[in-house]
Amino acid sequence: MTTSNYASERETDEGRVFTVTGGDWDTIVSGTDPINDERIVVNMGPQHPSTHGVLRLILELEGETVREARSVIGYLHTGIEKNLEYRNWVQGSTFVTRMDYLAPIFNETAYALAVEKLLGITDDITERATTIRVLMMELNRISSHLVWLATTGMELGAISIMLYGFREREYILDIFETITGLRMNHAYVRPGGVAQDVPDAAIVKIREFLKMMPKKLKEYEDLLSGQPIWTERTKNVAVLDVTGCVALGITGPVLRSAGLAWDLRKTMPYCGYENYEFDVPTHPDGDVWGRYQVRLAEIRESMKLVEQALDRLRPGPVMVADRKIAWPAQLAIGVDGMGNSLEHVAKIMGQSMESLIHHFKLVTEGFRVPPGQVYVAIEAPRGELGVHAVSDGGTRPYRVHYREPSFVNLQALPAMAEGGLIADVIAGGASLDPVMGGCDR
Repeated sequence: MTTSNYASERETDEGRVFTVTGGDWDTIVSGTDPINDERIVVNMGPQHPSTHGVLRLILELEGETVREARSVIGYLHTGIEKNLEYRNWVQGSTFVTRMDYLAPIFNETAYALAVEKLLGITDDITERATTIRVLMMELNRISSHLVWLATTGMELGAISIMLYGFREREYILDIFETITGLRMNHAYVRPGGVAQDVPDAAIVKIREFLKMMPKKLKEYEDLLSGQPIWTERTKNVAVLDVTGCVALGITGPVLRSAGLAWDLRKTMPYCGYENYEFDVPTHPDGDVWGRYQVRLAEIRESMKLVEQALDRLRPGPVMVADRKIAWPAQLAIGVDGMGNSLEHVAKIMGQSMESLIHHFKLVTEGFRVPPGQVYVAIEAPRGELGVHAVSDGGTRPYRVHYREPSFVNLQALPAMAEGGLIADVIAGGASLDPVMGGCDR
C-alpha cells in the first residue's frame, strides 16, 4: 500500500492546489511537474535597459542560475570601417569618431596616429597639438567613466548616482563644445594635429572642473562604497582572474582590476605620456567591486594628467607645417557658424592661382599616403584600442580595421555569468562597460 504525499486536491481560481504533507521535495515536484528537469532559455535584449545598448544575451537558466550565456551582436552595425574606403584620409576622422560614441576623442586620436605613421610625420606633430590631444583624451576618459558609474548605478538600483554621474559629464561636454563646437562626434583630432586651437574660455572651464571634481568623487564614494546593497551586489560577483583576462585578450580596467598593471600609456607610451607623472590603479580581486574601485582611481589619475597638460600648453601651431597635409587647421568660422568666413575665403582667393588650385584639390581629393600598413594602439577607457591601417598609395584608405575593446571584452561575459545568478549577469555585464557602437562599428 502506498501513501500519497498530498492531501486531496482542490480546484481554485488559480488552478488545482495540492497541500504537501511530507516527503522529499524533488520527488514531489517530479511527480507533478513534467518539465522540472528542463532548462528555460531567456532572451535579455537586444532592447533591454541593462544591456548598455543593443546587445542580446541568450541565457539558459536552471531556476535563477545561469547555466549558459551567449552574446549576440550586430544590431548596431553601421559599416563605418567599410565607409572609410570611400572617403579621403581626412574625412575618415568624421566616421571613426562615431564608433565608440562615449570615447570619440580616442577613436580620432588612434586613427590620426596611424595615418601619421603611414605618412612618416609622427615626429613632426607640434608639441601643442600633442599636448591638446592628451588633454582631450583624459577629459574624455573621465566623462566615459562617469557614464559607466551612472548607468551601472542605475542598473543596480542606485538611482541617485545616475543623476550625479550624468550631471558632471555634462560639464565636460560643455568644455568639448567650447573647444570643438560639438558635444560629441567632434572630428577634432585629425592627421597632422587638431582642427583648431583651444580657446582661453575652455582653459578657464577646465580649471573650474578640476577644482570641483574631487569633492564630487568623495560624494560618490560616500554614497556607494559603504552602502550594504552596493557591496553585496558587487563584491565577489562576476569574478574573472588575471589568467582568464589574458586568455581572452581582456584589457583596460577589467584587466587591471584583476591585478595586472597593464596600461599602454606606461608600457608602450605615445603622445608623450612618458613625460607625465601618473599611476596605474589596480585591484587584486577581479570582481565588480574591483572594477568600480579601479575606474574611480583612474578618474583621479586623469585629473592629474589634465592638470599637467594645462601646465605644458605652450604657444605654437596646432598642425604640421606641411601645407599639403595641414588643411583644414586654419579654419575661420563665419558668422553663421557653419563654414569659412568671407575674409578667409578672400585670403585664399587672393593668393596665387597655383595655391588656389592646390587648395581645391586638397579639399576635394585629399592628400596621398604612401603604400604600407601600420598598427597603432592606445589606451582607451575600455582597454586597448588599436588601428590597423592599410594604404595603397591613394587618397583613400585601402582598409582600416579597429581592434575595439568592447568587442573583445564581451568574450568575458560567459566566463563571468555561467554558474551565477541571473541578477549577477546585470552587474557583470555592466562592469565590462561595453559600448555597442564600438563593438559593431
